[in-house]
Amino acid sequence: MIVELEGVQLHGYHGVNEAERRLGQTFLYDVRLDVGERGVDDRIEGAVDYRLVVEAIREVNDRRFDLIEALAAAVADELERRFAPAALRVRVRKPEVKPAGATVVHAAAVVERGPAGRP
Repeated sequence: MIVELEGVQLHGYHGVNEAERRLGQTFLYDVRLDVGERGVDDRIEGAVDYRLVVEAIREVNDRRFDLIEALAAAVADELERRFAPAALRVRVRKPEVKPAGATVVHAAAVVERGPAGRP
């Protein structure tokens, strides 16, 4: 069983530029958790409740990071700690990227752990 959340939108104060850290910006979180058979019995008590997954992401997002790589790793660490998935994938997207002279849809950092990623 896979639990996915795509496009969890939160305002965060991450970045190396002073304006990013002062004003903040939107961050988008895409999460994929391999939870085995949890939830197939139709009981929330044994399932991975996506509301709690969003709460965990929000708690990490409330901290401050210079790099989205560190932010993505911290989210992955917290999801592993709370939900013990067999595997996970966390992608953090920063859609408001405006490097000089270029247009970028988003910058992203991805963490994969488990059978497809690192052990």
